[in-house]
Amino acid sequence: MNLEYPYEIVKQLASSNAVVLFSTSGSDCMCTVAKRLLLGLGVAPITIELDHHVAGPDIQAVLSRLAVDGSRQPIPAVFVGGKFLGGIETLIASHINGTLIPLLKDAGALWL
Repeated sequence: MNLEYPYEIVKQLASSNAVVLFSTSGSDCMCTVAKRLLLGLGVAPITIELDHHVAGPDIQAVLSRLAVDGSRQPIPAVFVGGKFLGGIETLIASHINGTLIPLLKDAGALWL
């Protein structure tokens, strides 16, 4: 597997959008939680459903390498302002500790 091409997909999407959510469609509850949290805050992330993307498994492998925090499940994966924020645990922790809103504002995803 050549990780260079999927890495470029991730890099391009993350650098050209304020918030990117790599997710799966269907019944994955953690992906649904991430989507609803962001939408509830007024953020409309670019959402890439990996189970519908031609390079989905390869992109997921790239995201697994980025999840150095020991996360067993790299999906959902959230990028804010071109930087990898993390998975669902980091997203929720950032929301609870009050650091998520400033990150979203700095990225241009929130205006208020």
